[in-house]
Amino acid sequence: MRIRATVAAVSGALALSALAVPAAHADGGHGDTAITKVVVNGGKNVVVGTTQVRTFTVAVTAADDSGIVGADLTLNGPGFGSLEPTDVDCLGNTCTGAFSADPRVDLAYSNEKAGTWYVDAWVDAADGDYVWKQKSASFKLQRQSTVSVNASPEPVVKGRTITITGKLARANWETYTYAGYTNQPVKLQFRKAGTTTYTTVKTVTSNGTGQLKATATAVSDGYWRYAFAGTTTTPAATATGDYVDVR
Repeated sequence: MRIRATVAAVSGALALSALAVPAAHADGGHGDTAITKVVVNGGKNVVVGTTQVRTFTVAVTAADDSGIVGADLTLNGPGFGSLEPTDVDCLGNTCTGAFSADPRVDLAYSNEKAGTWYVDAWVDAADGDYVWKQKSASFKLQRQSTVSVNASPEPVVKGRTITITGKLARANWETYTYAGYTNQPVKLQFRKAGTTTYTTVKTVTSNGTGQLKATATAVSDGYWRYAFAGTTTTPAATATGDYVDVR
């Protein structure tokens, strides 16, 4: 619990009053301070792999006629996930917190921490007013994903069958490897040579190890790829197109 102390002169003596944060899961404040905007990572999801520390910011904008002078920010997520800022800097009415997520420290041994996270914010005004708001904003903290593709044979005779294989995987914060993402719908797409647009041919479901496999008839030269739309815990991923020469 955070305690705020305000000292005032009363009849020549000092009176000390304490303003405490409201009970858990409640919002509160004093005066006319109000949070008007919260932006996490520039509006993008926070995606973390298996080794690199991911840095990002949380910008909280508030309104008060005396101006904003400070803020306390905490991020909370599933699996008892919690992140504190390394620094908070206020400029004008916006306070920006610098955060980092280390897969081997903050997310260690817990894939459950992927999903929807929330910003808890306390903002102080210059005149002593303040506002406290839990879940002032939400964002997704996700496990990095990858998808590969290989179309064969290359080249291929027109009218013959092409086999397109690949694998959908995502970061495992318990083993620090990329493991197959199973039972997920992934689109097989084709772009004819000389064009710029991919068309979805069919949807394939990743198997028990994340492997993908589909077949198609060779009609014209072009690029084949797999595209994964993403989930709450895992971002979208698209493979680089694999060119097949049809003769």
